[in-house]
Formats: sequence, structure tokens, C-alpha cells
Amino acid sequence: MTEGNSETDRLEPIQRYVPLAAWAIVLLTLLFIPLKVLKYGYLPPDDALRHAAKAVSTNSWEQIMVMGPAYHFDPNWGWHHFLHAFHNAFNWDAEALVIFTVVLLYVIGNWSIAGCLRRPEAWLVAVIIVSLVTDMTSRFMLGRPYVLTIAAVGIILLMWQRHGATPPKWTVMLWMTPLIAAAVFLHGVWYLWALPVAAFVLAGQFRWSILLAASAALGTMLGAALTGHPVASLLQAIQLALRAIGMHATQTTLVGELKPSGGEIFTLIILGALVVMRQLGKINGPSLLRHPAFWLTALGWVLGCETYRFWEDWGAPALMVLVASEFQLLFESRLVIDSLQRLGLVVALTVTCYVVTTNDVNSRWTNHLTWQYLDPKDPENTDLKGWMPEKDGILYSGDMWLFFKTFFKNPDGEWRYALGFEPTLMTDENFKVYSKIMWNFGDAKAYKPWVEKMRPADRLVIGSSRGAPPNIPQLEWTYPISGEWIGRLPRPVAPGTAAPMVPAGTNAVPPTAQ
Repeated sequence: MTEGNSETDRLEPIQRYVPLAAWAIVLLTLLFIPLKVLKYGYLPPDDALRHAAKAVSTNSWEQIMVMGPAYHFDPNWGWHHFLHAFHNAFNWDAEALVIFTVVLLYVIGNWSIAGCLRRPEAWLVAVIIVSLVTDMTSRFMLGRPYVLTIAAVGIILLMWQRHGATPPKWTVMLWMTPLIAAAVFLHGVWYLWALPVAAFVLAGQFRWSILLAASAALGTMLGAALTGHPVASLLQAIQLALRAIGMHATQTTLVGELKPSGGEIFTLIILGALVVMRQLGKINGPSLLRHPAFWLTALGWVLGCETYRFWEDWGAPALMVLVASEFQLLFESRLVIDSLQRLGLVVALTVTCYVVTTNDVNSRWTNHLTWQYLDPKDPENTDLKGWMPEKDGILYSGDMWLFFKTFFKNPDGEWRYALGFEPTLMTDENFKVYSKIMWNFGDAKAYKPWVEKMRPADRLVIGSSRGAPPNIPQLEWTYPISGEWIGRLPRPVAPGTAAPMVPAGTNAVPPTAQ
């Protein structure tokens, strides 16, 4: 007995630091994860590139893209203004801004949610489980401001859990309102805050739902006011959303995250496992049916069968919060907060989470290393000379990823893009051409309306193999980078002179050679 007490006494000075060590280990792990991924040379493939390029560019969106009737002003003005401030302060280029946003948003998203837990290691469990069955690890690494909305929702759900059965006071609006305002200002999507409000209603948390609805309304007005367009910004967001889902006759022209999901079967398995864990572990906690995170998961799952982004941005994060909440209850019932067993568990979860999230399965972090860019500033791209759009020209293409990569490398290009970061921002005429290109799987005939209105300053870019240029004889072609053909109108030849020679080392194919 004396020996046992003696052993306890010797460990007591160490045990008092266990809670602090647990926090430090979890937070550092959530910092080292994005740093490790970036060490691969990782760059996100889509919107983060255009956000960074826009922050660096001196051009407005009207000077960058051929805009349709839905566009009135920058829908991500707040985020671009934020990045532009860092560009000015540190003279960072677009690539540096992308790296910065990837780390910043990953850390904010994970630290803010883990910081609302009494046992932050429970968040590591959620990251491990959900990352194994969804692409949430990749979603958090995309460097896009929707992570701020995810963080705001996670904080609200966990703060509800901290209050327990205590009725909320109106003062909770003092922190929920600015939280939502920041998300609206920087992300821009305000109308979907109806989902967490509905989740609180379905969970029977009526007082919380009223206060959240009031905070969402005030936060939306405040966030919109910060853009300088307090009413127009809200209306444009609705108009863009309606066009994004309403203009497409088939799913072919929808961007991937707006396509329907077949239902995430692993979600049902995870929810079932949580119920079993409750029973076997004899965990005391509020019923899952009383938990808003459960209902937000359910809403995201059901609505995701119509539009996948409901699941990715709302359902899956809510599931992570629910998993973390349940494992926190389990840990609290089994492990003393300052026990060395807890510290051992934290270390084990840290190693597992780090390995699961940073491994390069299916080349998810190194896919971009094979990208090639239409970058005339690259000394190796000598074949691009004379083939990029000229001043005030238009770059026609049916490939949205081409826009992201090309604008990223040419933020101050003197041309515009017929297709930018969202097809329904195009003019109605150009959208019809784009739709036909998608419906016909890129068949050359679908490009005819664009070819007919091309000017000497314009270019048409079509993705294809090197074997033969696109079957559009009205244009001359070159193959400057792998997978991309650039077409332009034939250069005029002065009377009495020979046709221009194709420079050595280029892949130019004149119309007569087809």
C-alpha cells in the first residue's frame, strides 16, 4: 500500500502536465498535417488558384472573364480583399498566397473546432474515421473560404453541447452574430444558414433555434454590409445559386460538387456504430435525436442525394462534430483527465491521424506535379510565342480547369476567358455552346459557333492527345504542352510573298496541312 502511494506521489508532478501536453500534441499535429502535405509540393486544383490570382491581379472580373447577366460585382470580394492585403504587405505572388491559405484555413477550421472540446483528442478520432470514408481531408486542404463556414457551424454545435440542459441566454447572440458575419463576408453563402437552424428545430432545441435564426439574420446583414453592397450582394448570391443549379438540362454540364450523390452508405454505418458504442460503453449523454449535429448530418445526407455539396459542406462536417462529441463522452467516462493512460491514447491517435491524412494514396497530394501550364513567362514554353490570346482577345475553351491553371499563372493577362470558374457566369450564348461541347463529349463540331466569331486576337484551346489536331480546318494549330491544342485564325500572307515558315522546334499545324 505504501509502495503504491509512493509510486503515485512520484508520478504526480508529471501528471499535472498531462492536460497541457495533450492540448499541445493535438494542436501541433493539426498544424504539421498541412505542412507535411505541402512538402509534397501540393497545390489545390481549383478555386484557391483563382482566389489567389484575383488577389494579385490588377484586373476586375469583367476584364478577366466574358460575363453573363448574373454578374454584378465580385461574389468573393471579402476573401479577395483579405488576400490582397497580404499580397501588398508581404509582396507574395499567387503561389505563395495559395500555400498561405491552405495552411491558414486548415488550421483555423481544425483548431477552432478542437478548441471547443474538453478532450481535443476526440477531434482526432473524428478526423480519422470520417477521412477514411469521405474526402473531408482533401476538402479541408482545398484552401477555399467555405472552411470558415464549417468552422463557424462546428463551434456553434459544440457550444450548444457545452451548455447542456441549461437554457441559452440572449447573450449567445453576441458571439454567434459576428461569427456568422465573418463567414458570410468571407465566404458569401448566407442562405444555407437555414440548414443549421432547421437542425436545431428538428432536435427540439427551440430556444437555440430562435437565437441562431436571429444571429444568422443579423450576421448576414452585417456581413453583406461589409461588402459595400448590403442588398445587391444577397440578391446576387441567390441569383447565382439558382443559375448554378437551374440552367443545366443534364448533369453533364454541372460541376462535380453540384452533381447528386448516390447516398453515403458509410454515414449510416458510422451512425449505427455510435449507437452501439453508447450501449456497450454505457455512455450517458443527450439522445442522438436531441443533438442538432445528428439532424444536420441527416439533412446533409438527404439533400446531398440531390446536390453533393450539401453533404460535403454541411453533412460531413456535422458528422465529424457528432463523432467527436460521442468519443469525448467515452473518454471522459473511461480516462482521468491527467492520467498517463490518456497521454498514451493521445500519442497513439496523433500518430494514426497524421499517417491517415498525410499519406499520398492514389497520388492525391502529388497529382498536380504533372500539370503543365499555358505560361508564356516560362522559359521552357518557347512554343507559346504568338499563340496566347492577344490584347483584348478571348480565350475560348470548354475546360474549366484550364481557366484555373491559366489564370493562376497569368493573373494580369490582357485577354478574357469565355469560361471561368462557374459555367453559369457565362453569357447565355456562350453557355449554349459550352453545353453542346459537354453533351457531345468535346466533339469538334460543337465548337463551331465560337470558331465562326473568333477574331485574330482570340484563341481556342481544346484538350486532346498529340496524335492529330482538332478537326477544325478554319484554324491553324499548335501543341505547346501535353494534352492541349491551341488554335488561331490563319495569319495573313502579303501578296507575292511565300507562306511563313513554321519555326523550328514548334508543333504548329497550318490549316492546309490538315
